[in-house]
Amino acid sequence: MIQFGPEIDRGLMEETLAFAERQVTRLIEKYPGYYPVYTKDGKWKHEGPAWTHWCDGFLPGLMWIFHRRSSENGGRGAFWMEKAVEYSRPLEPRQFDRDVHDLGFIFLSSYYRWYQASRDPKLNEVLIQAGRTLSQRFVEKGQYLRSFVSEDSLFIDIMMNVGLIFYASRETGDRRLRDIAIRHALTTRRYLVRGDGSTAHEGIFDVKTGEFLRHSTQQGWRADSCWSRGLTWALYGFGSCYEYTRDPRFLDTAERCADYYLTHTNADGIPPWDFQAPEDSRKMVDTSAAAIAASGLLRLCRMLPDPVKGFYYWSSALHILRNLCEKHTARDDEPWEGILKGGVYHVHRNLGVNESVMWGDYFFCEALENALRHTLSNQARKANGRV
Repeated sequence: MIQFGPEIDRGLMEETLAFAERQVTRLIEKYPGYYPVYTKDGKWKHEGPAWTHWCDGFLPGLMWIFHRRSSENGGRGAFWMEKAVEYSRPLEPRQFDRDVHDLGFIFLSSYYRWYQASRDPKLNEVLIQAGRTLSQRFVEKGQYLRSFVSEDSLFIDIMMNVGLIFYASRETGDRRLRDIAIRHALTTRRYLVRGDGSTAHEGIFDVKTGEFLRHSTQQGWRADSCWSRGLTWALYGFGSCYEYTRDPRFLDTAERCADYYLTHTNADGIPPWDFQAPEDSRKMVDTSAAAIAASGLLRLCRMLPDPVKGFYYWSSALHILRNLCEKHTARDDEPWEGILKGGVYHVHRNLGVNESVMWGDYFFCEALENALRHTLSNQARKANGRV
């Protein structure tokens, strides 16, 4: 169970984001045009498999985060804008990619942030098309968006992508898209989220009848265990669903996933890679899951009707971020090329284990930026006598 210490301070967060900027600058100077997934011995460039290139949006996403911060504090806003556009634009053809379930990962981190910065309607058209393309993965009989593995497979990860379909529906008024997104989320809620708030990684369905058959896993310890990164995908993803729908079922699910995380994680808020892994294996943590949890909690805390629980989630997120900043960055390891050490990609294939991973770096920086912006917003309200 998580144990609280003093809250993270602004100076530490600002210093960590400055370090992150330096690391990304170093990455694009050393490997121009390269979209990494995970490090090997601390190095981004290697020949390890990447499968579906599902991480391509995270590097430009980091640049868009730096652009917004730099534009607000007099930093290198123009530089980061130029680089973010340079690395986002090559992703545009992926709006028609029907082979993956990861279009939310790709476009919400890149094109959505680009559109927020420029309001160019052509960028919004790309986002809408990507949402429509993703919706074509919907399996009517099972009521879910199929994973890239096979037609009978539903992944918990897809909860991080379904928001792109909600977005496309909102922008176009297409109720069919909204219906697909809601039905997928409800199917995931029913079959992959357990009563105690833990999650299964994968569900297998009978494609002829739509009947749910069994749980499985590609990356967790066992089919009946709780893979920590999958849990945080659900925590964050169901919170996003609630933002789009205001359906209390999705808020309830996000809270149950958050509560399971916070009551089962290590005292510092950094979870084992799988909550049911054997004791010797549980010593291996996944900092990327912690970063996703922190970012998801910061979003979730602002949606809760109970201010006490909202403060609990806010404090928990800051506790996680403080420990990530103090103990798990590469600031004292000059040869290391990533931002956040101790991430895990795929244990069973021994890929990206105890390394930097692009989604870990992205959600870590997203959480840091959100915490800083939220703190500034609260300070402004207090100064104006509104709190």
